[in-house]
Amino acid sequence: MIGLAGLREEMEGLRKAGLWRTLRRFESLPGPRVVVDGREYILCASNNYLGLAEDPRLREAAVEAVRRFGTGSTGSRLITGNTVLHEALEERIARWKGAEAAMVLATGYMANVAIASTLAGRGDVIFSDELNHASIIDGCRMSRAEVRVYRHADPRDLERRLAEARGARRRIIITDGVFSMDGDVAPLPDLLAVARRYEAAVVVDDAHGGGVLGERGRGTAEYFGIETEPEGGPLLLHMGTLSKAAGVEGAYIAGPRPVIAYLQNRARPFIFSTAPSPATVGAALRAIDLIEEEPWRRRRLEDLARRLRAELRRQGWNVPEGPTPIIPVIVGDVEETLAVARRLDEEGVFAPAIRPPTVPAGSCRIRVTVTAAHSDEDIARIAAAFERCRAEKGGRPGAGMVGDGHRYGCG
Repeated sequence: MIGLAGLREEMEGLRKAGLWRTLRRFESLPGPRVVVDGREYILCASNNYLGLAEDPRLREAAVEAVRRFGTGSTGSRLITGNTVLHEALEERIARWKGAEAAMVLATGYMANVAIASTLAGRGDVIFSDELNHASIIDGCRMSRAEVRVYRHADPRDLERRLAEARGARRRIIITDGVFSMDGDVAPLPDLLAVARRYEAAVVVDDAHGGGVLGERGRGTAEYFGIETEPEGGPLLLHMGTLSKAAGVEGAYIAGPRPVIAYLQNRARPFIFSTAPSPATVGAALRAIDLIEEEPWRRRRLEDLARRLRAELRRQGWNVPEGPTPIIPVIVGDVEETLAVARRLDEEGVFAPAIRPPTVPAGSCRIRVTVTAAHSDEDIARIAAAFERCRAEKGGRPGAGMVGDGHRYGCG
């Protein structure tokens, strides 16, 4: 029996530490301006990077899919949940990513758990970046493989750890493509070079890179000019989500056809979950088309993010450099970060504080995300709100990054 008194005590401890969270109620479309709890805000905490979540073409595609296939998938993909729409989406994703095949799942969390827990087991070693997303960390834990955490984006530390595991049955390197809380990009060419020397596979979680990086929005590999399935190279497997740049929901795994077929037969999150709904799949199909057909969205996104990042750095905030629309404003202390978030809220800017366990202790931040749908006026208002916060806190810069992502489950 769960002791309610003990739960209340734990809850009170979270409140005292500034780590208690409450839900905010959104009452409008997920655009750059939103109504939250009855009040209008400029939204700069969304993963809707290309502004597609409210696009009327995606909404119409979702409605048409419901008209044709109904509201629910009625079962798992291997029983009754596999429609021509699901297969069309997988074929479309494979073409977009330059892969032989793809499989679609309901969430990014499920996709990462499926990869790690299916491809690795006892006798295998997974090498995981210390700032990887929580879903990767949980997948590693479920795999029963040995997990060795390497220093963030450090190929030399990775190689040292690989050299110590030459006797492993399988060696799998798993990394975020774009790290969700810092906005930096994994050094994929260096990771692939190390993987080649030690006959290791590489898995890239491109949740925040797909649709954003690369000329066609293919993600981290295209950003570096790497083929999704490099000839003669190590196995390269891509996971991505449809809930960020694509503006829908769900996830995919793309790679060599034999690997995808194996996952379809062995991955428990795929086998034992209801398939994504027809509305989701129909909208996602249209979203992939728009990601490729409208590159102006990425150019606009890059320009706005660069301008806001430069302005926040000019103001004196601790903002790392980076090429993505994720702009971490690192404050450090929990209470001080909450105070900045409250001040931004008063200014009509929706940008909640990010605290442990999402980020390591001592690196609390405001995670600002720009979208292609933001106007120049929106960016100016966001910058002005931060400037007033900076002035009120005496111009003190935020603290530096510390901690271990695998301890805290960053993401």
